[in-house]
Amino acid sequence: AVGVAIGVGLGDLVAHVIGRGIWQIALVLFTAAIIARFIDRGAMLTTQAGVQSIVIVALPATSGGPFGRWTDAAVGGAIALAVALLTPSDPRRHPRSLGQRSIEELAGVLHTLARGLSSRSTADVEDALVRARATQPVLDDWREIATNARELSRVSPASRRYRDELAASVDAAILVDRAMRNARVLVRRALALVEADTPHDVLGVAARVDATARAADELAAAIGAGRDPERARAALTVAAQALDPFLVAPDDWQVQSLVLLHRSLAVDLLEAAGTSAKAAREALPEI
Repeated sequence: AVGVAIGVGLGDLVAHVIGRGIWQIALVLFTAAIIARFIDRGAMLTTQAGVQSIVIVALPATSGGPFGRWTDAAVGGAIALAVALLTPSDPRRHPRSLGQRSIEELAGVLHTLARGLSSRSTADVEDALVRARATQPVLDDWREIATNARELSRVSPASRRYRDELAASVDAAILVDRAMRNARVLVRRALALVEADTPHDVLGVAARVDATARAADELAAAIGAGRDPERARAALTVAAQALDPFLVAPDDWQVQSLVLLHRSLAVDLLEAAGTSAKAAREALPEI
């Protein structure tokens, strides 16, 4: 609603003051995008403001005066917001679905990586890397949708009772995004070891990656169902306790580096499952 109002208002203003044309469209698009980004960093506000400003400058003038379209946009946005605030709905459904899908993607990356390490298959590890790189859109969607739902719950009487869960969903989206970034680094490093001329014993790493992947599967199911991920926390804690680089590879620092990268990923997942940052770090073996 705010994005549309900004775009329509700027479009009407520019068309009324300096007319219509190609350079006016460029000017109003740039100005609308800058203002929208200043108000909010999300893509939705910027997109709405930019698109509406272009449409208004490009369309012929109407008989409603210089700000007739802006008044229409403001009224329409206000009605839409009122309906969203007053209509009973469950804002948790979409964030839950996106959360489950995001964590399932992470688990899939880890399963593929574990399989590639076990079989020393370069193709499997490369597949894990491609899949990991393709997950960013769903992670961004989860964070944006969860943030919007949390903001709605702050002002909507019908959704206010869901505020705590939605706030937790926003935090989990950030942590899982961080875990996926760590997973990409882990996969890239694993690919270098699998492709190396000198063989490395990575079977211990593969078993630990697979354990984390199975715990992530449990976390995804719990997030999607909206239940407490107690079983996922327990499984992730057990997986984290096994991440001792000197136990996995006493004499191979390159394999030890994989375990160190895995430790960061495990901490992020533990926090996403509801463990405090301190407890998540304490679950790791001391090195």
